[in-house]
Amino acid sequence: MRFVDEATIKVIAGDGGNGIVSFRREKFIPRGGPDGGDGGDAGDIYLVGSHDQNTLADFRTIRTYHSDSGKKGQNRNMTGKSAEHLYIKVPIGTLVYDIDTEELIGDIVRDQQKLLVAKGGYHGLGNTRFKSSTNRTPRQCTEGSKGERRELRLELKVLADIGLLGLPNAGKSTFIRSVSSAKPKVADYPFTTLYPNLGVVDVDRERSFVIADIPGLIEGAAEGAGLGIQFLKHLSRTRILLHIIDIAPFDDSDPVDSAEKIINELRKYNPEMLDEPRWLVLNKTDLLPKEDAELRCKNIIERLDWKAPVYEISAISGDGTKELIFDIMNYLEENNENASTTG
Repeated sequence: MRFVDEATIKVIAGDGGNGIVSFRREKFIPRGGPDGGDGGDAGDIYLVGSHDQNTLADFRTIRTYHSDSGKKGQNRNMTGKSAEHLYIKVPIGTLVYDIDTEELIGDIVRDQQKLLVAKGGYHGLGNTRFKSSTNRTPRQCTEGSKGERRELRLELKVLADIGLLGLPNAGKSTFIRSVSSAKPKVADYPFTTLYPNLGVVDVDRERSFVIADIPGLIEGAAEGAGLGIQFLKHLSRTRILLHIIDIAPFDDSDPVDSAEKIINELRKYNPEMLDEPRWLVLNKTDLLPKEDAELRCKNIIERLDWKAPVYEISAISGDGTKELIFDIMNYLEENNENASTTG
């Protein structure tokens, strides 16, 4: 299925039911008092986080959502029936914006989390409500209030522990295939990954993490070049970025120059992302003799002046990948413990 990470929808909450004017009319009671009931409340509209939803694709076909209006009041002081609320399932990681105001209404980050996006109308009052010692035959009632109407923009950010960062053909798809059950497309041409792929990495019993293969970036991505900025935002939620570099590119380009272009795109998009954990992964060591691969990796590390963890791997053969995923798992567990201790 094609990954859809943005959609616009319209939500229209129903109106509250009107109150009515009515008087009691029964045999032998010629002057019965007011008995007009209130209307019913309209249904609210909620977005609800759901693990069952993976994309925003459903919103391409259904773009308008209505909740029902409340029923009008009845005589004999009977209240009109209130409408059911409308619940719309969205994927975990959905940001919800009001298109008119550009206000961020909410962020769906948990399963079954509810976010009110359109309030249904409040019920109108029947004439019974207006009865008093000086007004025994009130002939006024009120209409129900109008429900809210909104146009919303939904944006889905991939929720993953680890994000893969790098140029097209750096070997990200091959890496995620080798360490997880995800099966992204792999080929010898750029942009084989056109949408994020998620894979669960099972380290051992009851220890796992989620990794996201983000489409390859090129110079100018922050301004929309290539696959553009639409996928850069997915990286902002990951806890570690693995910057994967092809040490032996087929076009003989400079790996350091390529890495600096990616770093520059992160800086232009969101400088704070450079302060987040980023690990360097030097890939395709199998394409060179061992000594040549070691010398090239050393040269790349020195020229980048890289201080964070560095790993030398071959994603296609699996060399070095086991150590990497175990270190990732240990890091995630240690930081979870630190967060719970300090929190």
